[in-house]
Order: sequence, then structure tokens, then C-alpha cells
Amino acid sequence: MYRFLLTPRWWGINVFVVLSVPFCLFMGFWQLDRFEDRVDSHREREKQAEAAEVAEPRPLRELLPVTTATVGEQATVTGTFDPEQELLVPERMLDGERGFYVLTPLLPDDGGDALPVVRGWLAGDADPAAVPPAPTGEVTVTGALQGAESPRDVGPPTGLPPGQLGVIGSASLINVLPYPVENAWVTVREPAEPLRAVPPATATNTGLDIKAFQNLGYTAEWFAFIAFALFMWYRFFRRELEAQRDAALGLGEPGAPGESGTPGTPAAVPAAGGAPATEDDAGRTRSPSASV
Repeated sequence: MYRFLLTPRWWGINVFVVLSVPFCLFMGFWQLDRFEDRVDSHREREKQAEAAEVAEPRPLRELLPVTTATVGEQATVTGTFDPEQELLVPERMLDGERGFYVLTPLLPDDGGDALPVVRGWLAGDADPAAVPPAPTGEVTVTGALQGAESPRDVGPPTGLPPGQLGVIGSASLINVLPYPVENAWVTVREPAEPLRAVPPATATNTGLDIKAFQNLGYTAEWFAFIAFALFMWYRFFRRELEAQRDAALGLGEPGAPGESGTPGTPAAVPAAGGAPATEDDAGRTRSPSASV
């Protein structure tokens, strides 16, 4: 009864299903592993953040270049602020409020590249008049080390007036500052009033963000593909069986004995004498014995 499974058409269907199921399983478990890795890295980052809050600050040069392991670490650097090149970074959220960062370049005493320092956050629209002046002379800055921001995470920095910056990073600062800068920045741990401290951000692709739950969604999709492939195979199989049973019973075959050869054509009606009746030009049924 199942000989049709050996036909070329069914060979193609069977091979497709046999290959697609393990492939979808592999992709589904791979996406699940990625989600679990993000969960583990999120927990690890939380432990590192708790340890960094009580750990002694380390010199900035020991933490560069910035990696996922050093993001959020407390760094210390000595230098002089350059208030002439101070920038405001608008559209930054803190505790559900909209505000802006106050970014002032720090020129290190060791002669290295300038370090962008976010001295704090203020609520409202970016207003230079509301910003307290930067400390003068030599200062020692202590704060959390951050990596360059991604435009995808903070939105497109378009239409900003002079003195404002859309994304913090060397790629954007090199166009507005007259000297080279580090591809990192520091948020001051204890800013001066009325500035509020900016909490350290999580390293990219290490937290339970939208990307992590996308991996979980992709896992469900791959398993759904398996269920769909098996369902369609079963549906085709049932239809093939039903078609074979109908053929064995002689159902649905044009020209079969006892049926009209052409669908919709009325069968001839036998007359009283046994000969089939015919129709005249007007469509009336006539017996062959009837006279004209």
C-alpha cells in the first residue's frame, strides 16, 4: 500500500524532511546556547559590577584598551580639564528622566591622548547655562570606565547644534576636538552638585537585552519549522493514501462503467421498446418508434 513512498516525487519529499529536521534541531539548540551564554555573561557582569564598586581604582593605562572584562571597572587618572572643548550629549535617560551628559575632555599629565570625562547628568534640554564649571588646575578623576557608544543604541545623532555630541567615541570626537582622544570614556563616581552620577553601562552583547531574547525567539522558530515540516509530510501522506483508496474503489474516474463519459451530459433514456430515446432539434425527447 505504501509503494508510492518509493516514487521519485516522494523520494524528494522524504529527503527534504530527513535533512531539514536535524538542520533545524542544530540551529535551534545553537540559538538556545547563545541565549544561555548571554544569561551567564549577564550574571558574571553583575558580579563584576558589585566587586568593582568596592574595589580600589586602578590607573587608567592598566585598563586600556577597553574590553568586556574592563568595562565598568573603576579607573583613576590625573590631568587638567579643557573647558573650552566641553560638549553636551543630549537625549540621555536616567531613572526614567530625560536629560543630557556633560562631557569635558581631560588632558592627562602623562602626555597620552585626551580622555572624554562625563562629569555628570542634568535633567531637561541641553543648556550650557545650567552646567557648573569644570574644576581648574590639576585634578584626579575617579570613575567607571566605559567603551565607545554605538549609534544603534543611542539613536542617530542628526541635526545637533554646535557644542553638542550625539555619540561618545573617538570616531565622533575626532571631528570636533583639536587633539586625539582615547576610544573610551569615564563617568565621574562623585560629581559636583547639581550633577548626578551616570551609572556604568553594560558591555555590548553581554546583558539580557533585546538581542538575548531575539536568540530565544529564534530558538522557538527553528523548532516550529520542524513541527511544520512533519505536519506537511503527514498531510501529503494522508492525501496520497486517500487518493489510492478512491482509485481502488473506482471513484472519481471519468468514463467508468455505469457513468456518463462527459460530466454534465445527460444519459440516454431507454424508450419503451428498449432502444434509447433521442432528442429532436427543439430538445424534446423522442422515441424511435414515433412518427414525424
